[in-house]
Amino acid sequence: MRESFRMWGTVLGVIAFVVFALIVMMLVFGHIYRLRAGFTTFSANMIGKTVIITGASAGIGKEAARDLACRGARVILACRNLKKASDVADEIRSSSGNNLVLVRMLDTSSLASVRTFAAKILAEEERLDVLILNAGRGTTNKKTMTSDGFELTMATNHFGHFLLANLLLGLLKESSPSRVVVTASMAHNSLKKLDPKALNYENGNYQAFHAYSQSKACNILFARHLAELMKETGVVVNALCPGLVATDIFQKSNTILFSIINHIVPFLGKTAQQGAQTIIHLAVSEEAATITGEFFEDCKVSKEASPLVCDTGLAKKVWEASEMYVDLKPEETHF
Repeated sequence: MRESFRMWGTVLGVIAFVVFALIVMMLVFGHIYRLRAGFTTFSANMIGKTVIITGASAGIGKEAARDLACRGARVILACRNLKKASDVADEIRSSSGNNLVLVRMLDTSSLASVRTFAAKILAEEERLDVLILNAGRGTTNKKTMTSDGFELTMATNHFGHFLLANLLLGLLKESSPSRVVVTASMAHNSLKKLDPKALNYENGNYQAFHAYSQSKACNILFARHLAELMKETGVVVNALCPGLVATDIFQKSNTILFSIINHIVPFLGKTAQQGAQTIIHLAVSEEAATITGEFFEDCKVSKEASPLVCDTGLAKKVWEASEMYVDLKPEETHF
């Protein structure tokens, strides 16, 4: 009996040591990762400029909105949860001293919502200097379809933003020099191939993380082709990866992978403020005003983009397929 207790004591001791060592390693890695996080160094003010940020009621979108409001911009929080967004707008107005922080209803998973939002913006706003396409969802175990017949992750992360950018492109061109900033992710690197004819999983091969990765690859490909279309117009377009950031995107996902990440990201990841830096950099920096069609991380052009999302031919095919998916009408095109 004593030998048994001694053995279990040893096993538990080893387990405790391993857990302790893992926690220490995560803390050290996280500290180094946060130290290496890029911060924008540009102090440009945004007085007289109008910015739209989708998904600005939490996380990196909220922190980007706060920073741009502090720079004097007219900031429109385009969000699905109006109560939450209104509370955030009040907080930003108070902390920044800028009362030009507005809230507008937008659910990027609904094409009708996107069209209604865009119509309101075009009716009310005289200019649009920066469009930040940041709203997104993580993974979901069960394949969920929207009222438009789209897989939910693709609808929220890609199709809605694709349509919104097209609808507001005329105003962006009229306001040039202007910018489009697209929040993507390094998760796109897990994708080995992408079929533009099956972006909505018509082949039935749905997997939660694949849907997330594909949506982020589409974000980059869409930004790359839009940049090509906007050459010589004064509209620059760039995509970015914010890095591993401790936000509620992992909390809202119900897959095992994102649940695990949710528990370790506070140790390993950036803060929301750090994660927002590349968004801010692309919105305000003088450097970003002269660069278009690139993929950024830590406030600089990344060398980690996969060959897949650097394929200009594939970017064009994804764009053309997306036009058909969202039923983009002739009067909705501005290129």
